[in-house]
Amino acid sequence: MTKDEVLEILRKVIDPEIGINVVDLGLIYDVNIDDKKLDVDMTMTTAACPLGAYITDQADMLLRQFFPEAEVNVNLVWHPPWTPEMMSDAARQQLGWM
Repeated sequence: MTKDEVLEILRKVIDPEIGINVVDLGLIYDVNIDDKKLDVDMTMTTAACPLGAYITDQADMLLRQFFPEAEVNVNLVWHPPWTPEMMSDAARQQLGWM
């Protein structure tokens, strides 16, 4: 289990309102791997996001599926606040912001 593998799995989690994965949206703040413990800090574009629980549940479910031996914790955090600058160039291009 590596950070790159975790991020690749998280690219399968799509924000249904925007249609872009959570990694390219810049919603993944930290991936910490310690032996068989996996902690992921993620945020939403806004604290009022109606699908926040759904998205974090999807991330948790996929990580547990791909890394069944790991103790998985997906933490929803709000600091620092998300901004559009956190998106990848591919996400900005997909939204027509480039």
